[in-house]
Amino acid sequence: MTDYIESLNWRYAVKKYDPARKVSDIDIEKLKEAVQLSVSSMGLQPYKVIIVEDKDVKEKLADAFSGNDKNLAVAASHIFIFANEVNVNEAHIDSYIENIAETRGIAKEDVSGFEASMKGYISSLTEEQKNNWTAKQAYIAMSGLINAAAVLRIDTTPMEGFNAAGVNEILKLEEKGLNAAVITTVGYRADDDASQNLKKVRKPENELFITI
Repeated sequence: MTDYIESLNWRYAVKKYDPARKVSDIDIEKLKEAVQLSVSSMGLQPYKVIIVEDKDVKEKLADAFSGNDKNLAVAASHIFIFANEVNVNEAHIDSYIENIAETRGIAKEDVSGFEASMKGYISSLTEEQKNNWTAKQAYIAMSGLINAAAVLRIDTTPMEGFNAAGVNEILKLEEKGLNAAVITTVGYRADDDASQNLKKVRKPENELFITI
C-alpha cells in the first residue's frame, strides 16, 4: 500500500511530454489489463477504449482539442479515448449475459434474475440518463488507467476540454454507437515540465472526510 500511495503522490497531470519517449508495448498491455479490470456498475462496462498511437491520427485529433491540450495530444506516446455506449439497450445486456455464462461455464438461465434486474434498470432510464450513466462508467475506467500508470511510473493527463463531436467524427465513433466521453494522454514527462516540481495540493483530511 505504501508503494501505491507513493505512486499517487508522484503522479500529476503532465503539462509537457517528451515526444522522443514511447511507452513500450508490454506496458501498454499492462495498462489495458488495468482498464479491463476496472470497477464497472454491474460489470457491464458500457464503453469502449480507443488507443491511438499513430502520429497522423494524433495530429488530426489535436484539431478537436483546445489550448495546451493540442500539444499534449501530439507529443504524448498514446491517447486513450474512453467512449461510452450511446443509448445502451437490452442487446448490450444479452451480450454480457452470454459472456458471463461462457466465462463461468454456467447456463444463461442461472443468471436470469440478474439479467432481469439489469434490463429492468436500463429500461427505467431515459436516453439522456442512460448516456450520463455510461459516461460516468467511462470516467471510472479512466481512473483505473491513471492509477495503474502511476504505479508503472508512466505519466498521464486526463482531459475534458475537447470537442466531442469532432473526436467522434474523426474516429467515426457515432457509426459504432459510441461517444467520446473523456480522454487521457499517456507518455513520459519532459524534463523541463515545471509542473512536476510543484507540491500536490489537496484538501486536508478534516475538510475532505466526514466520519459518521
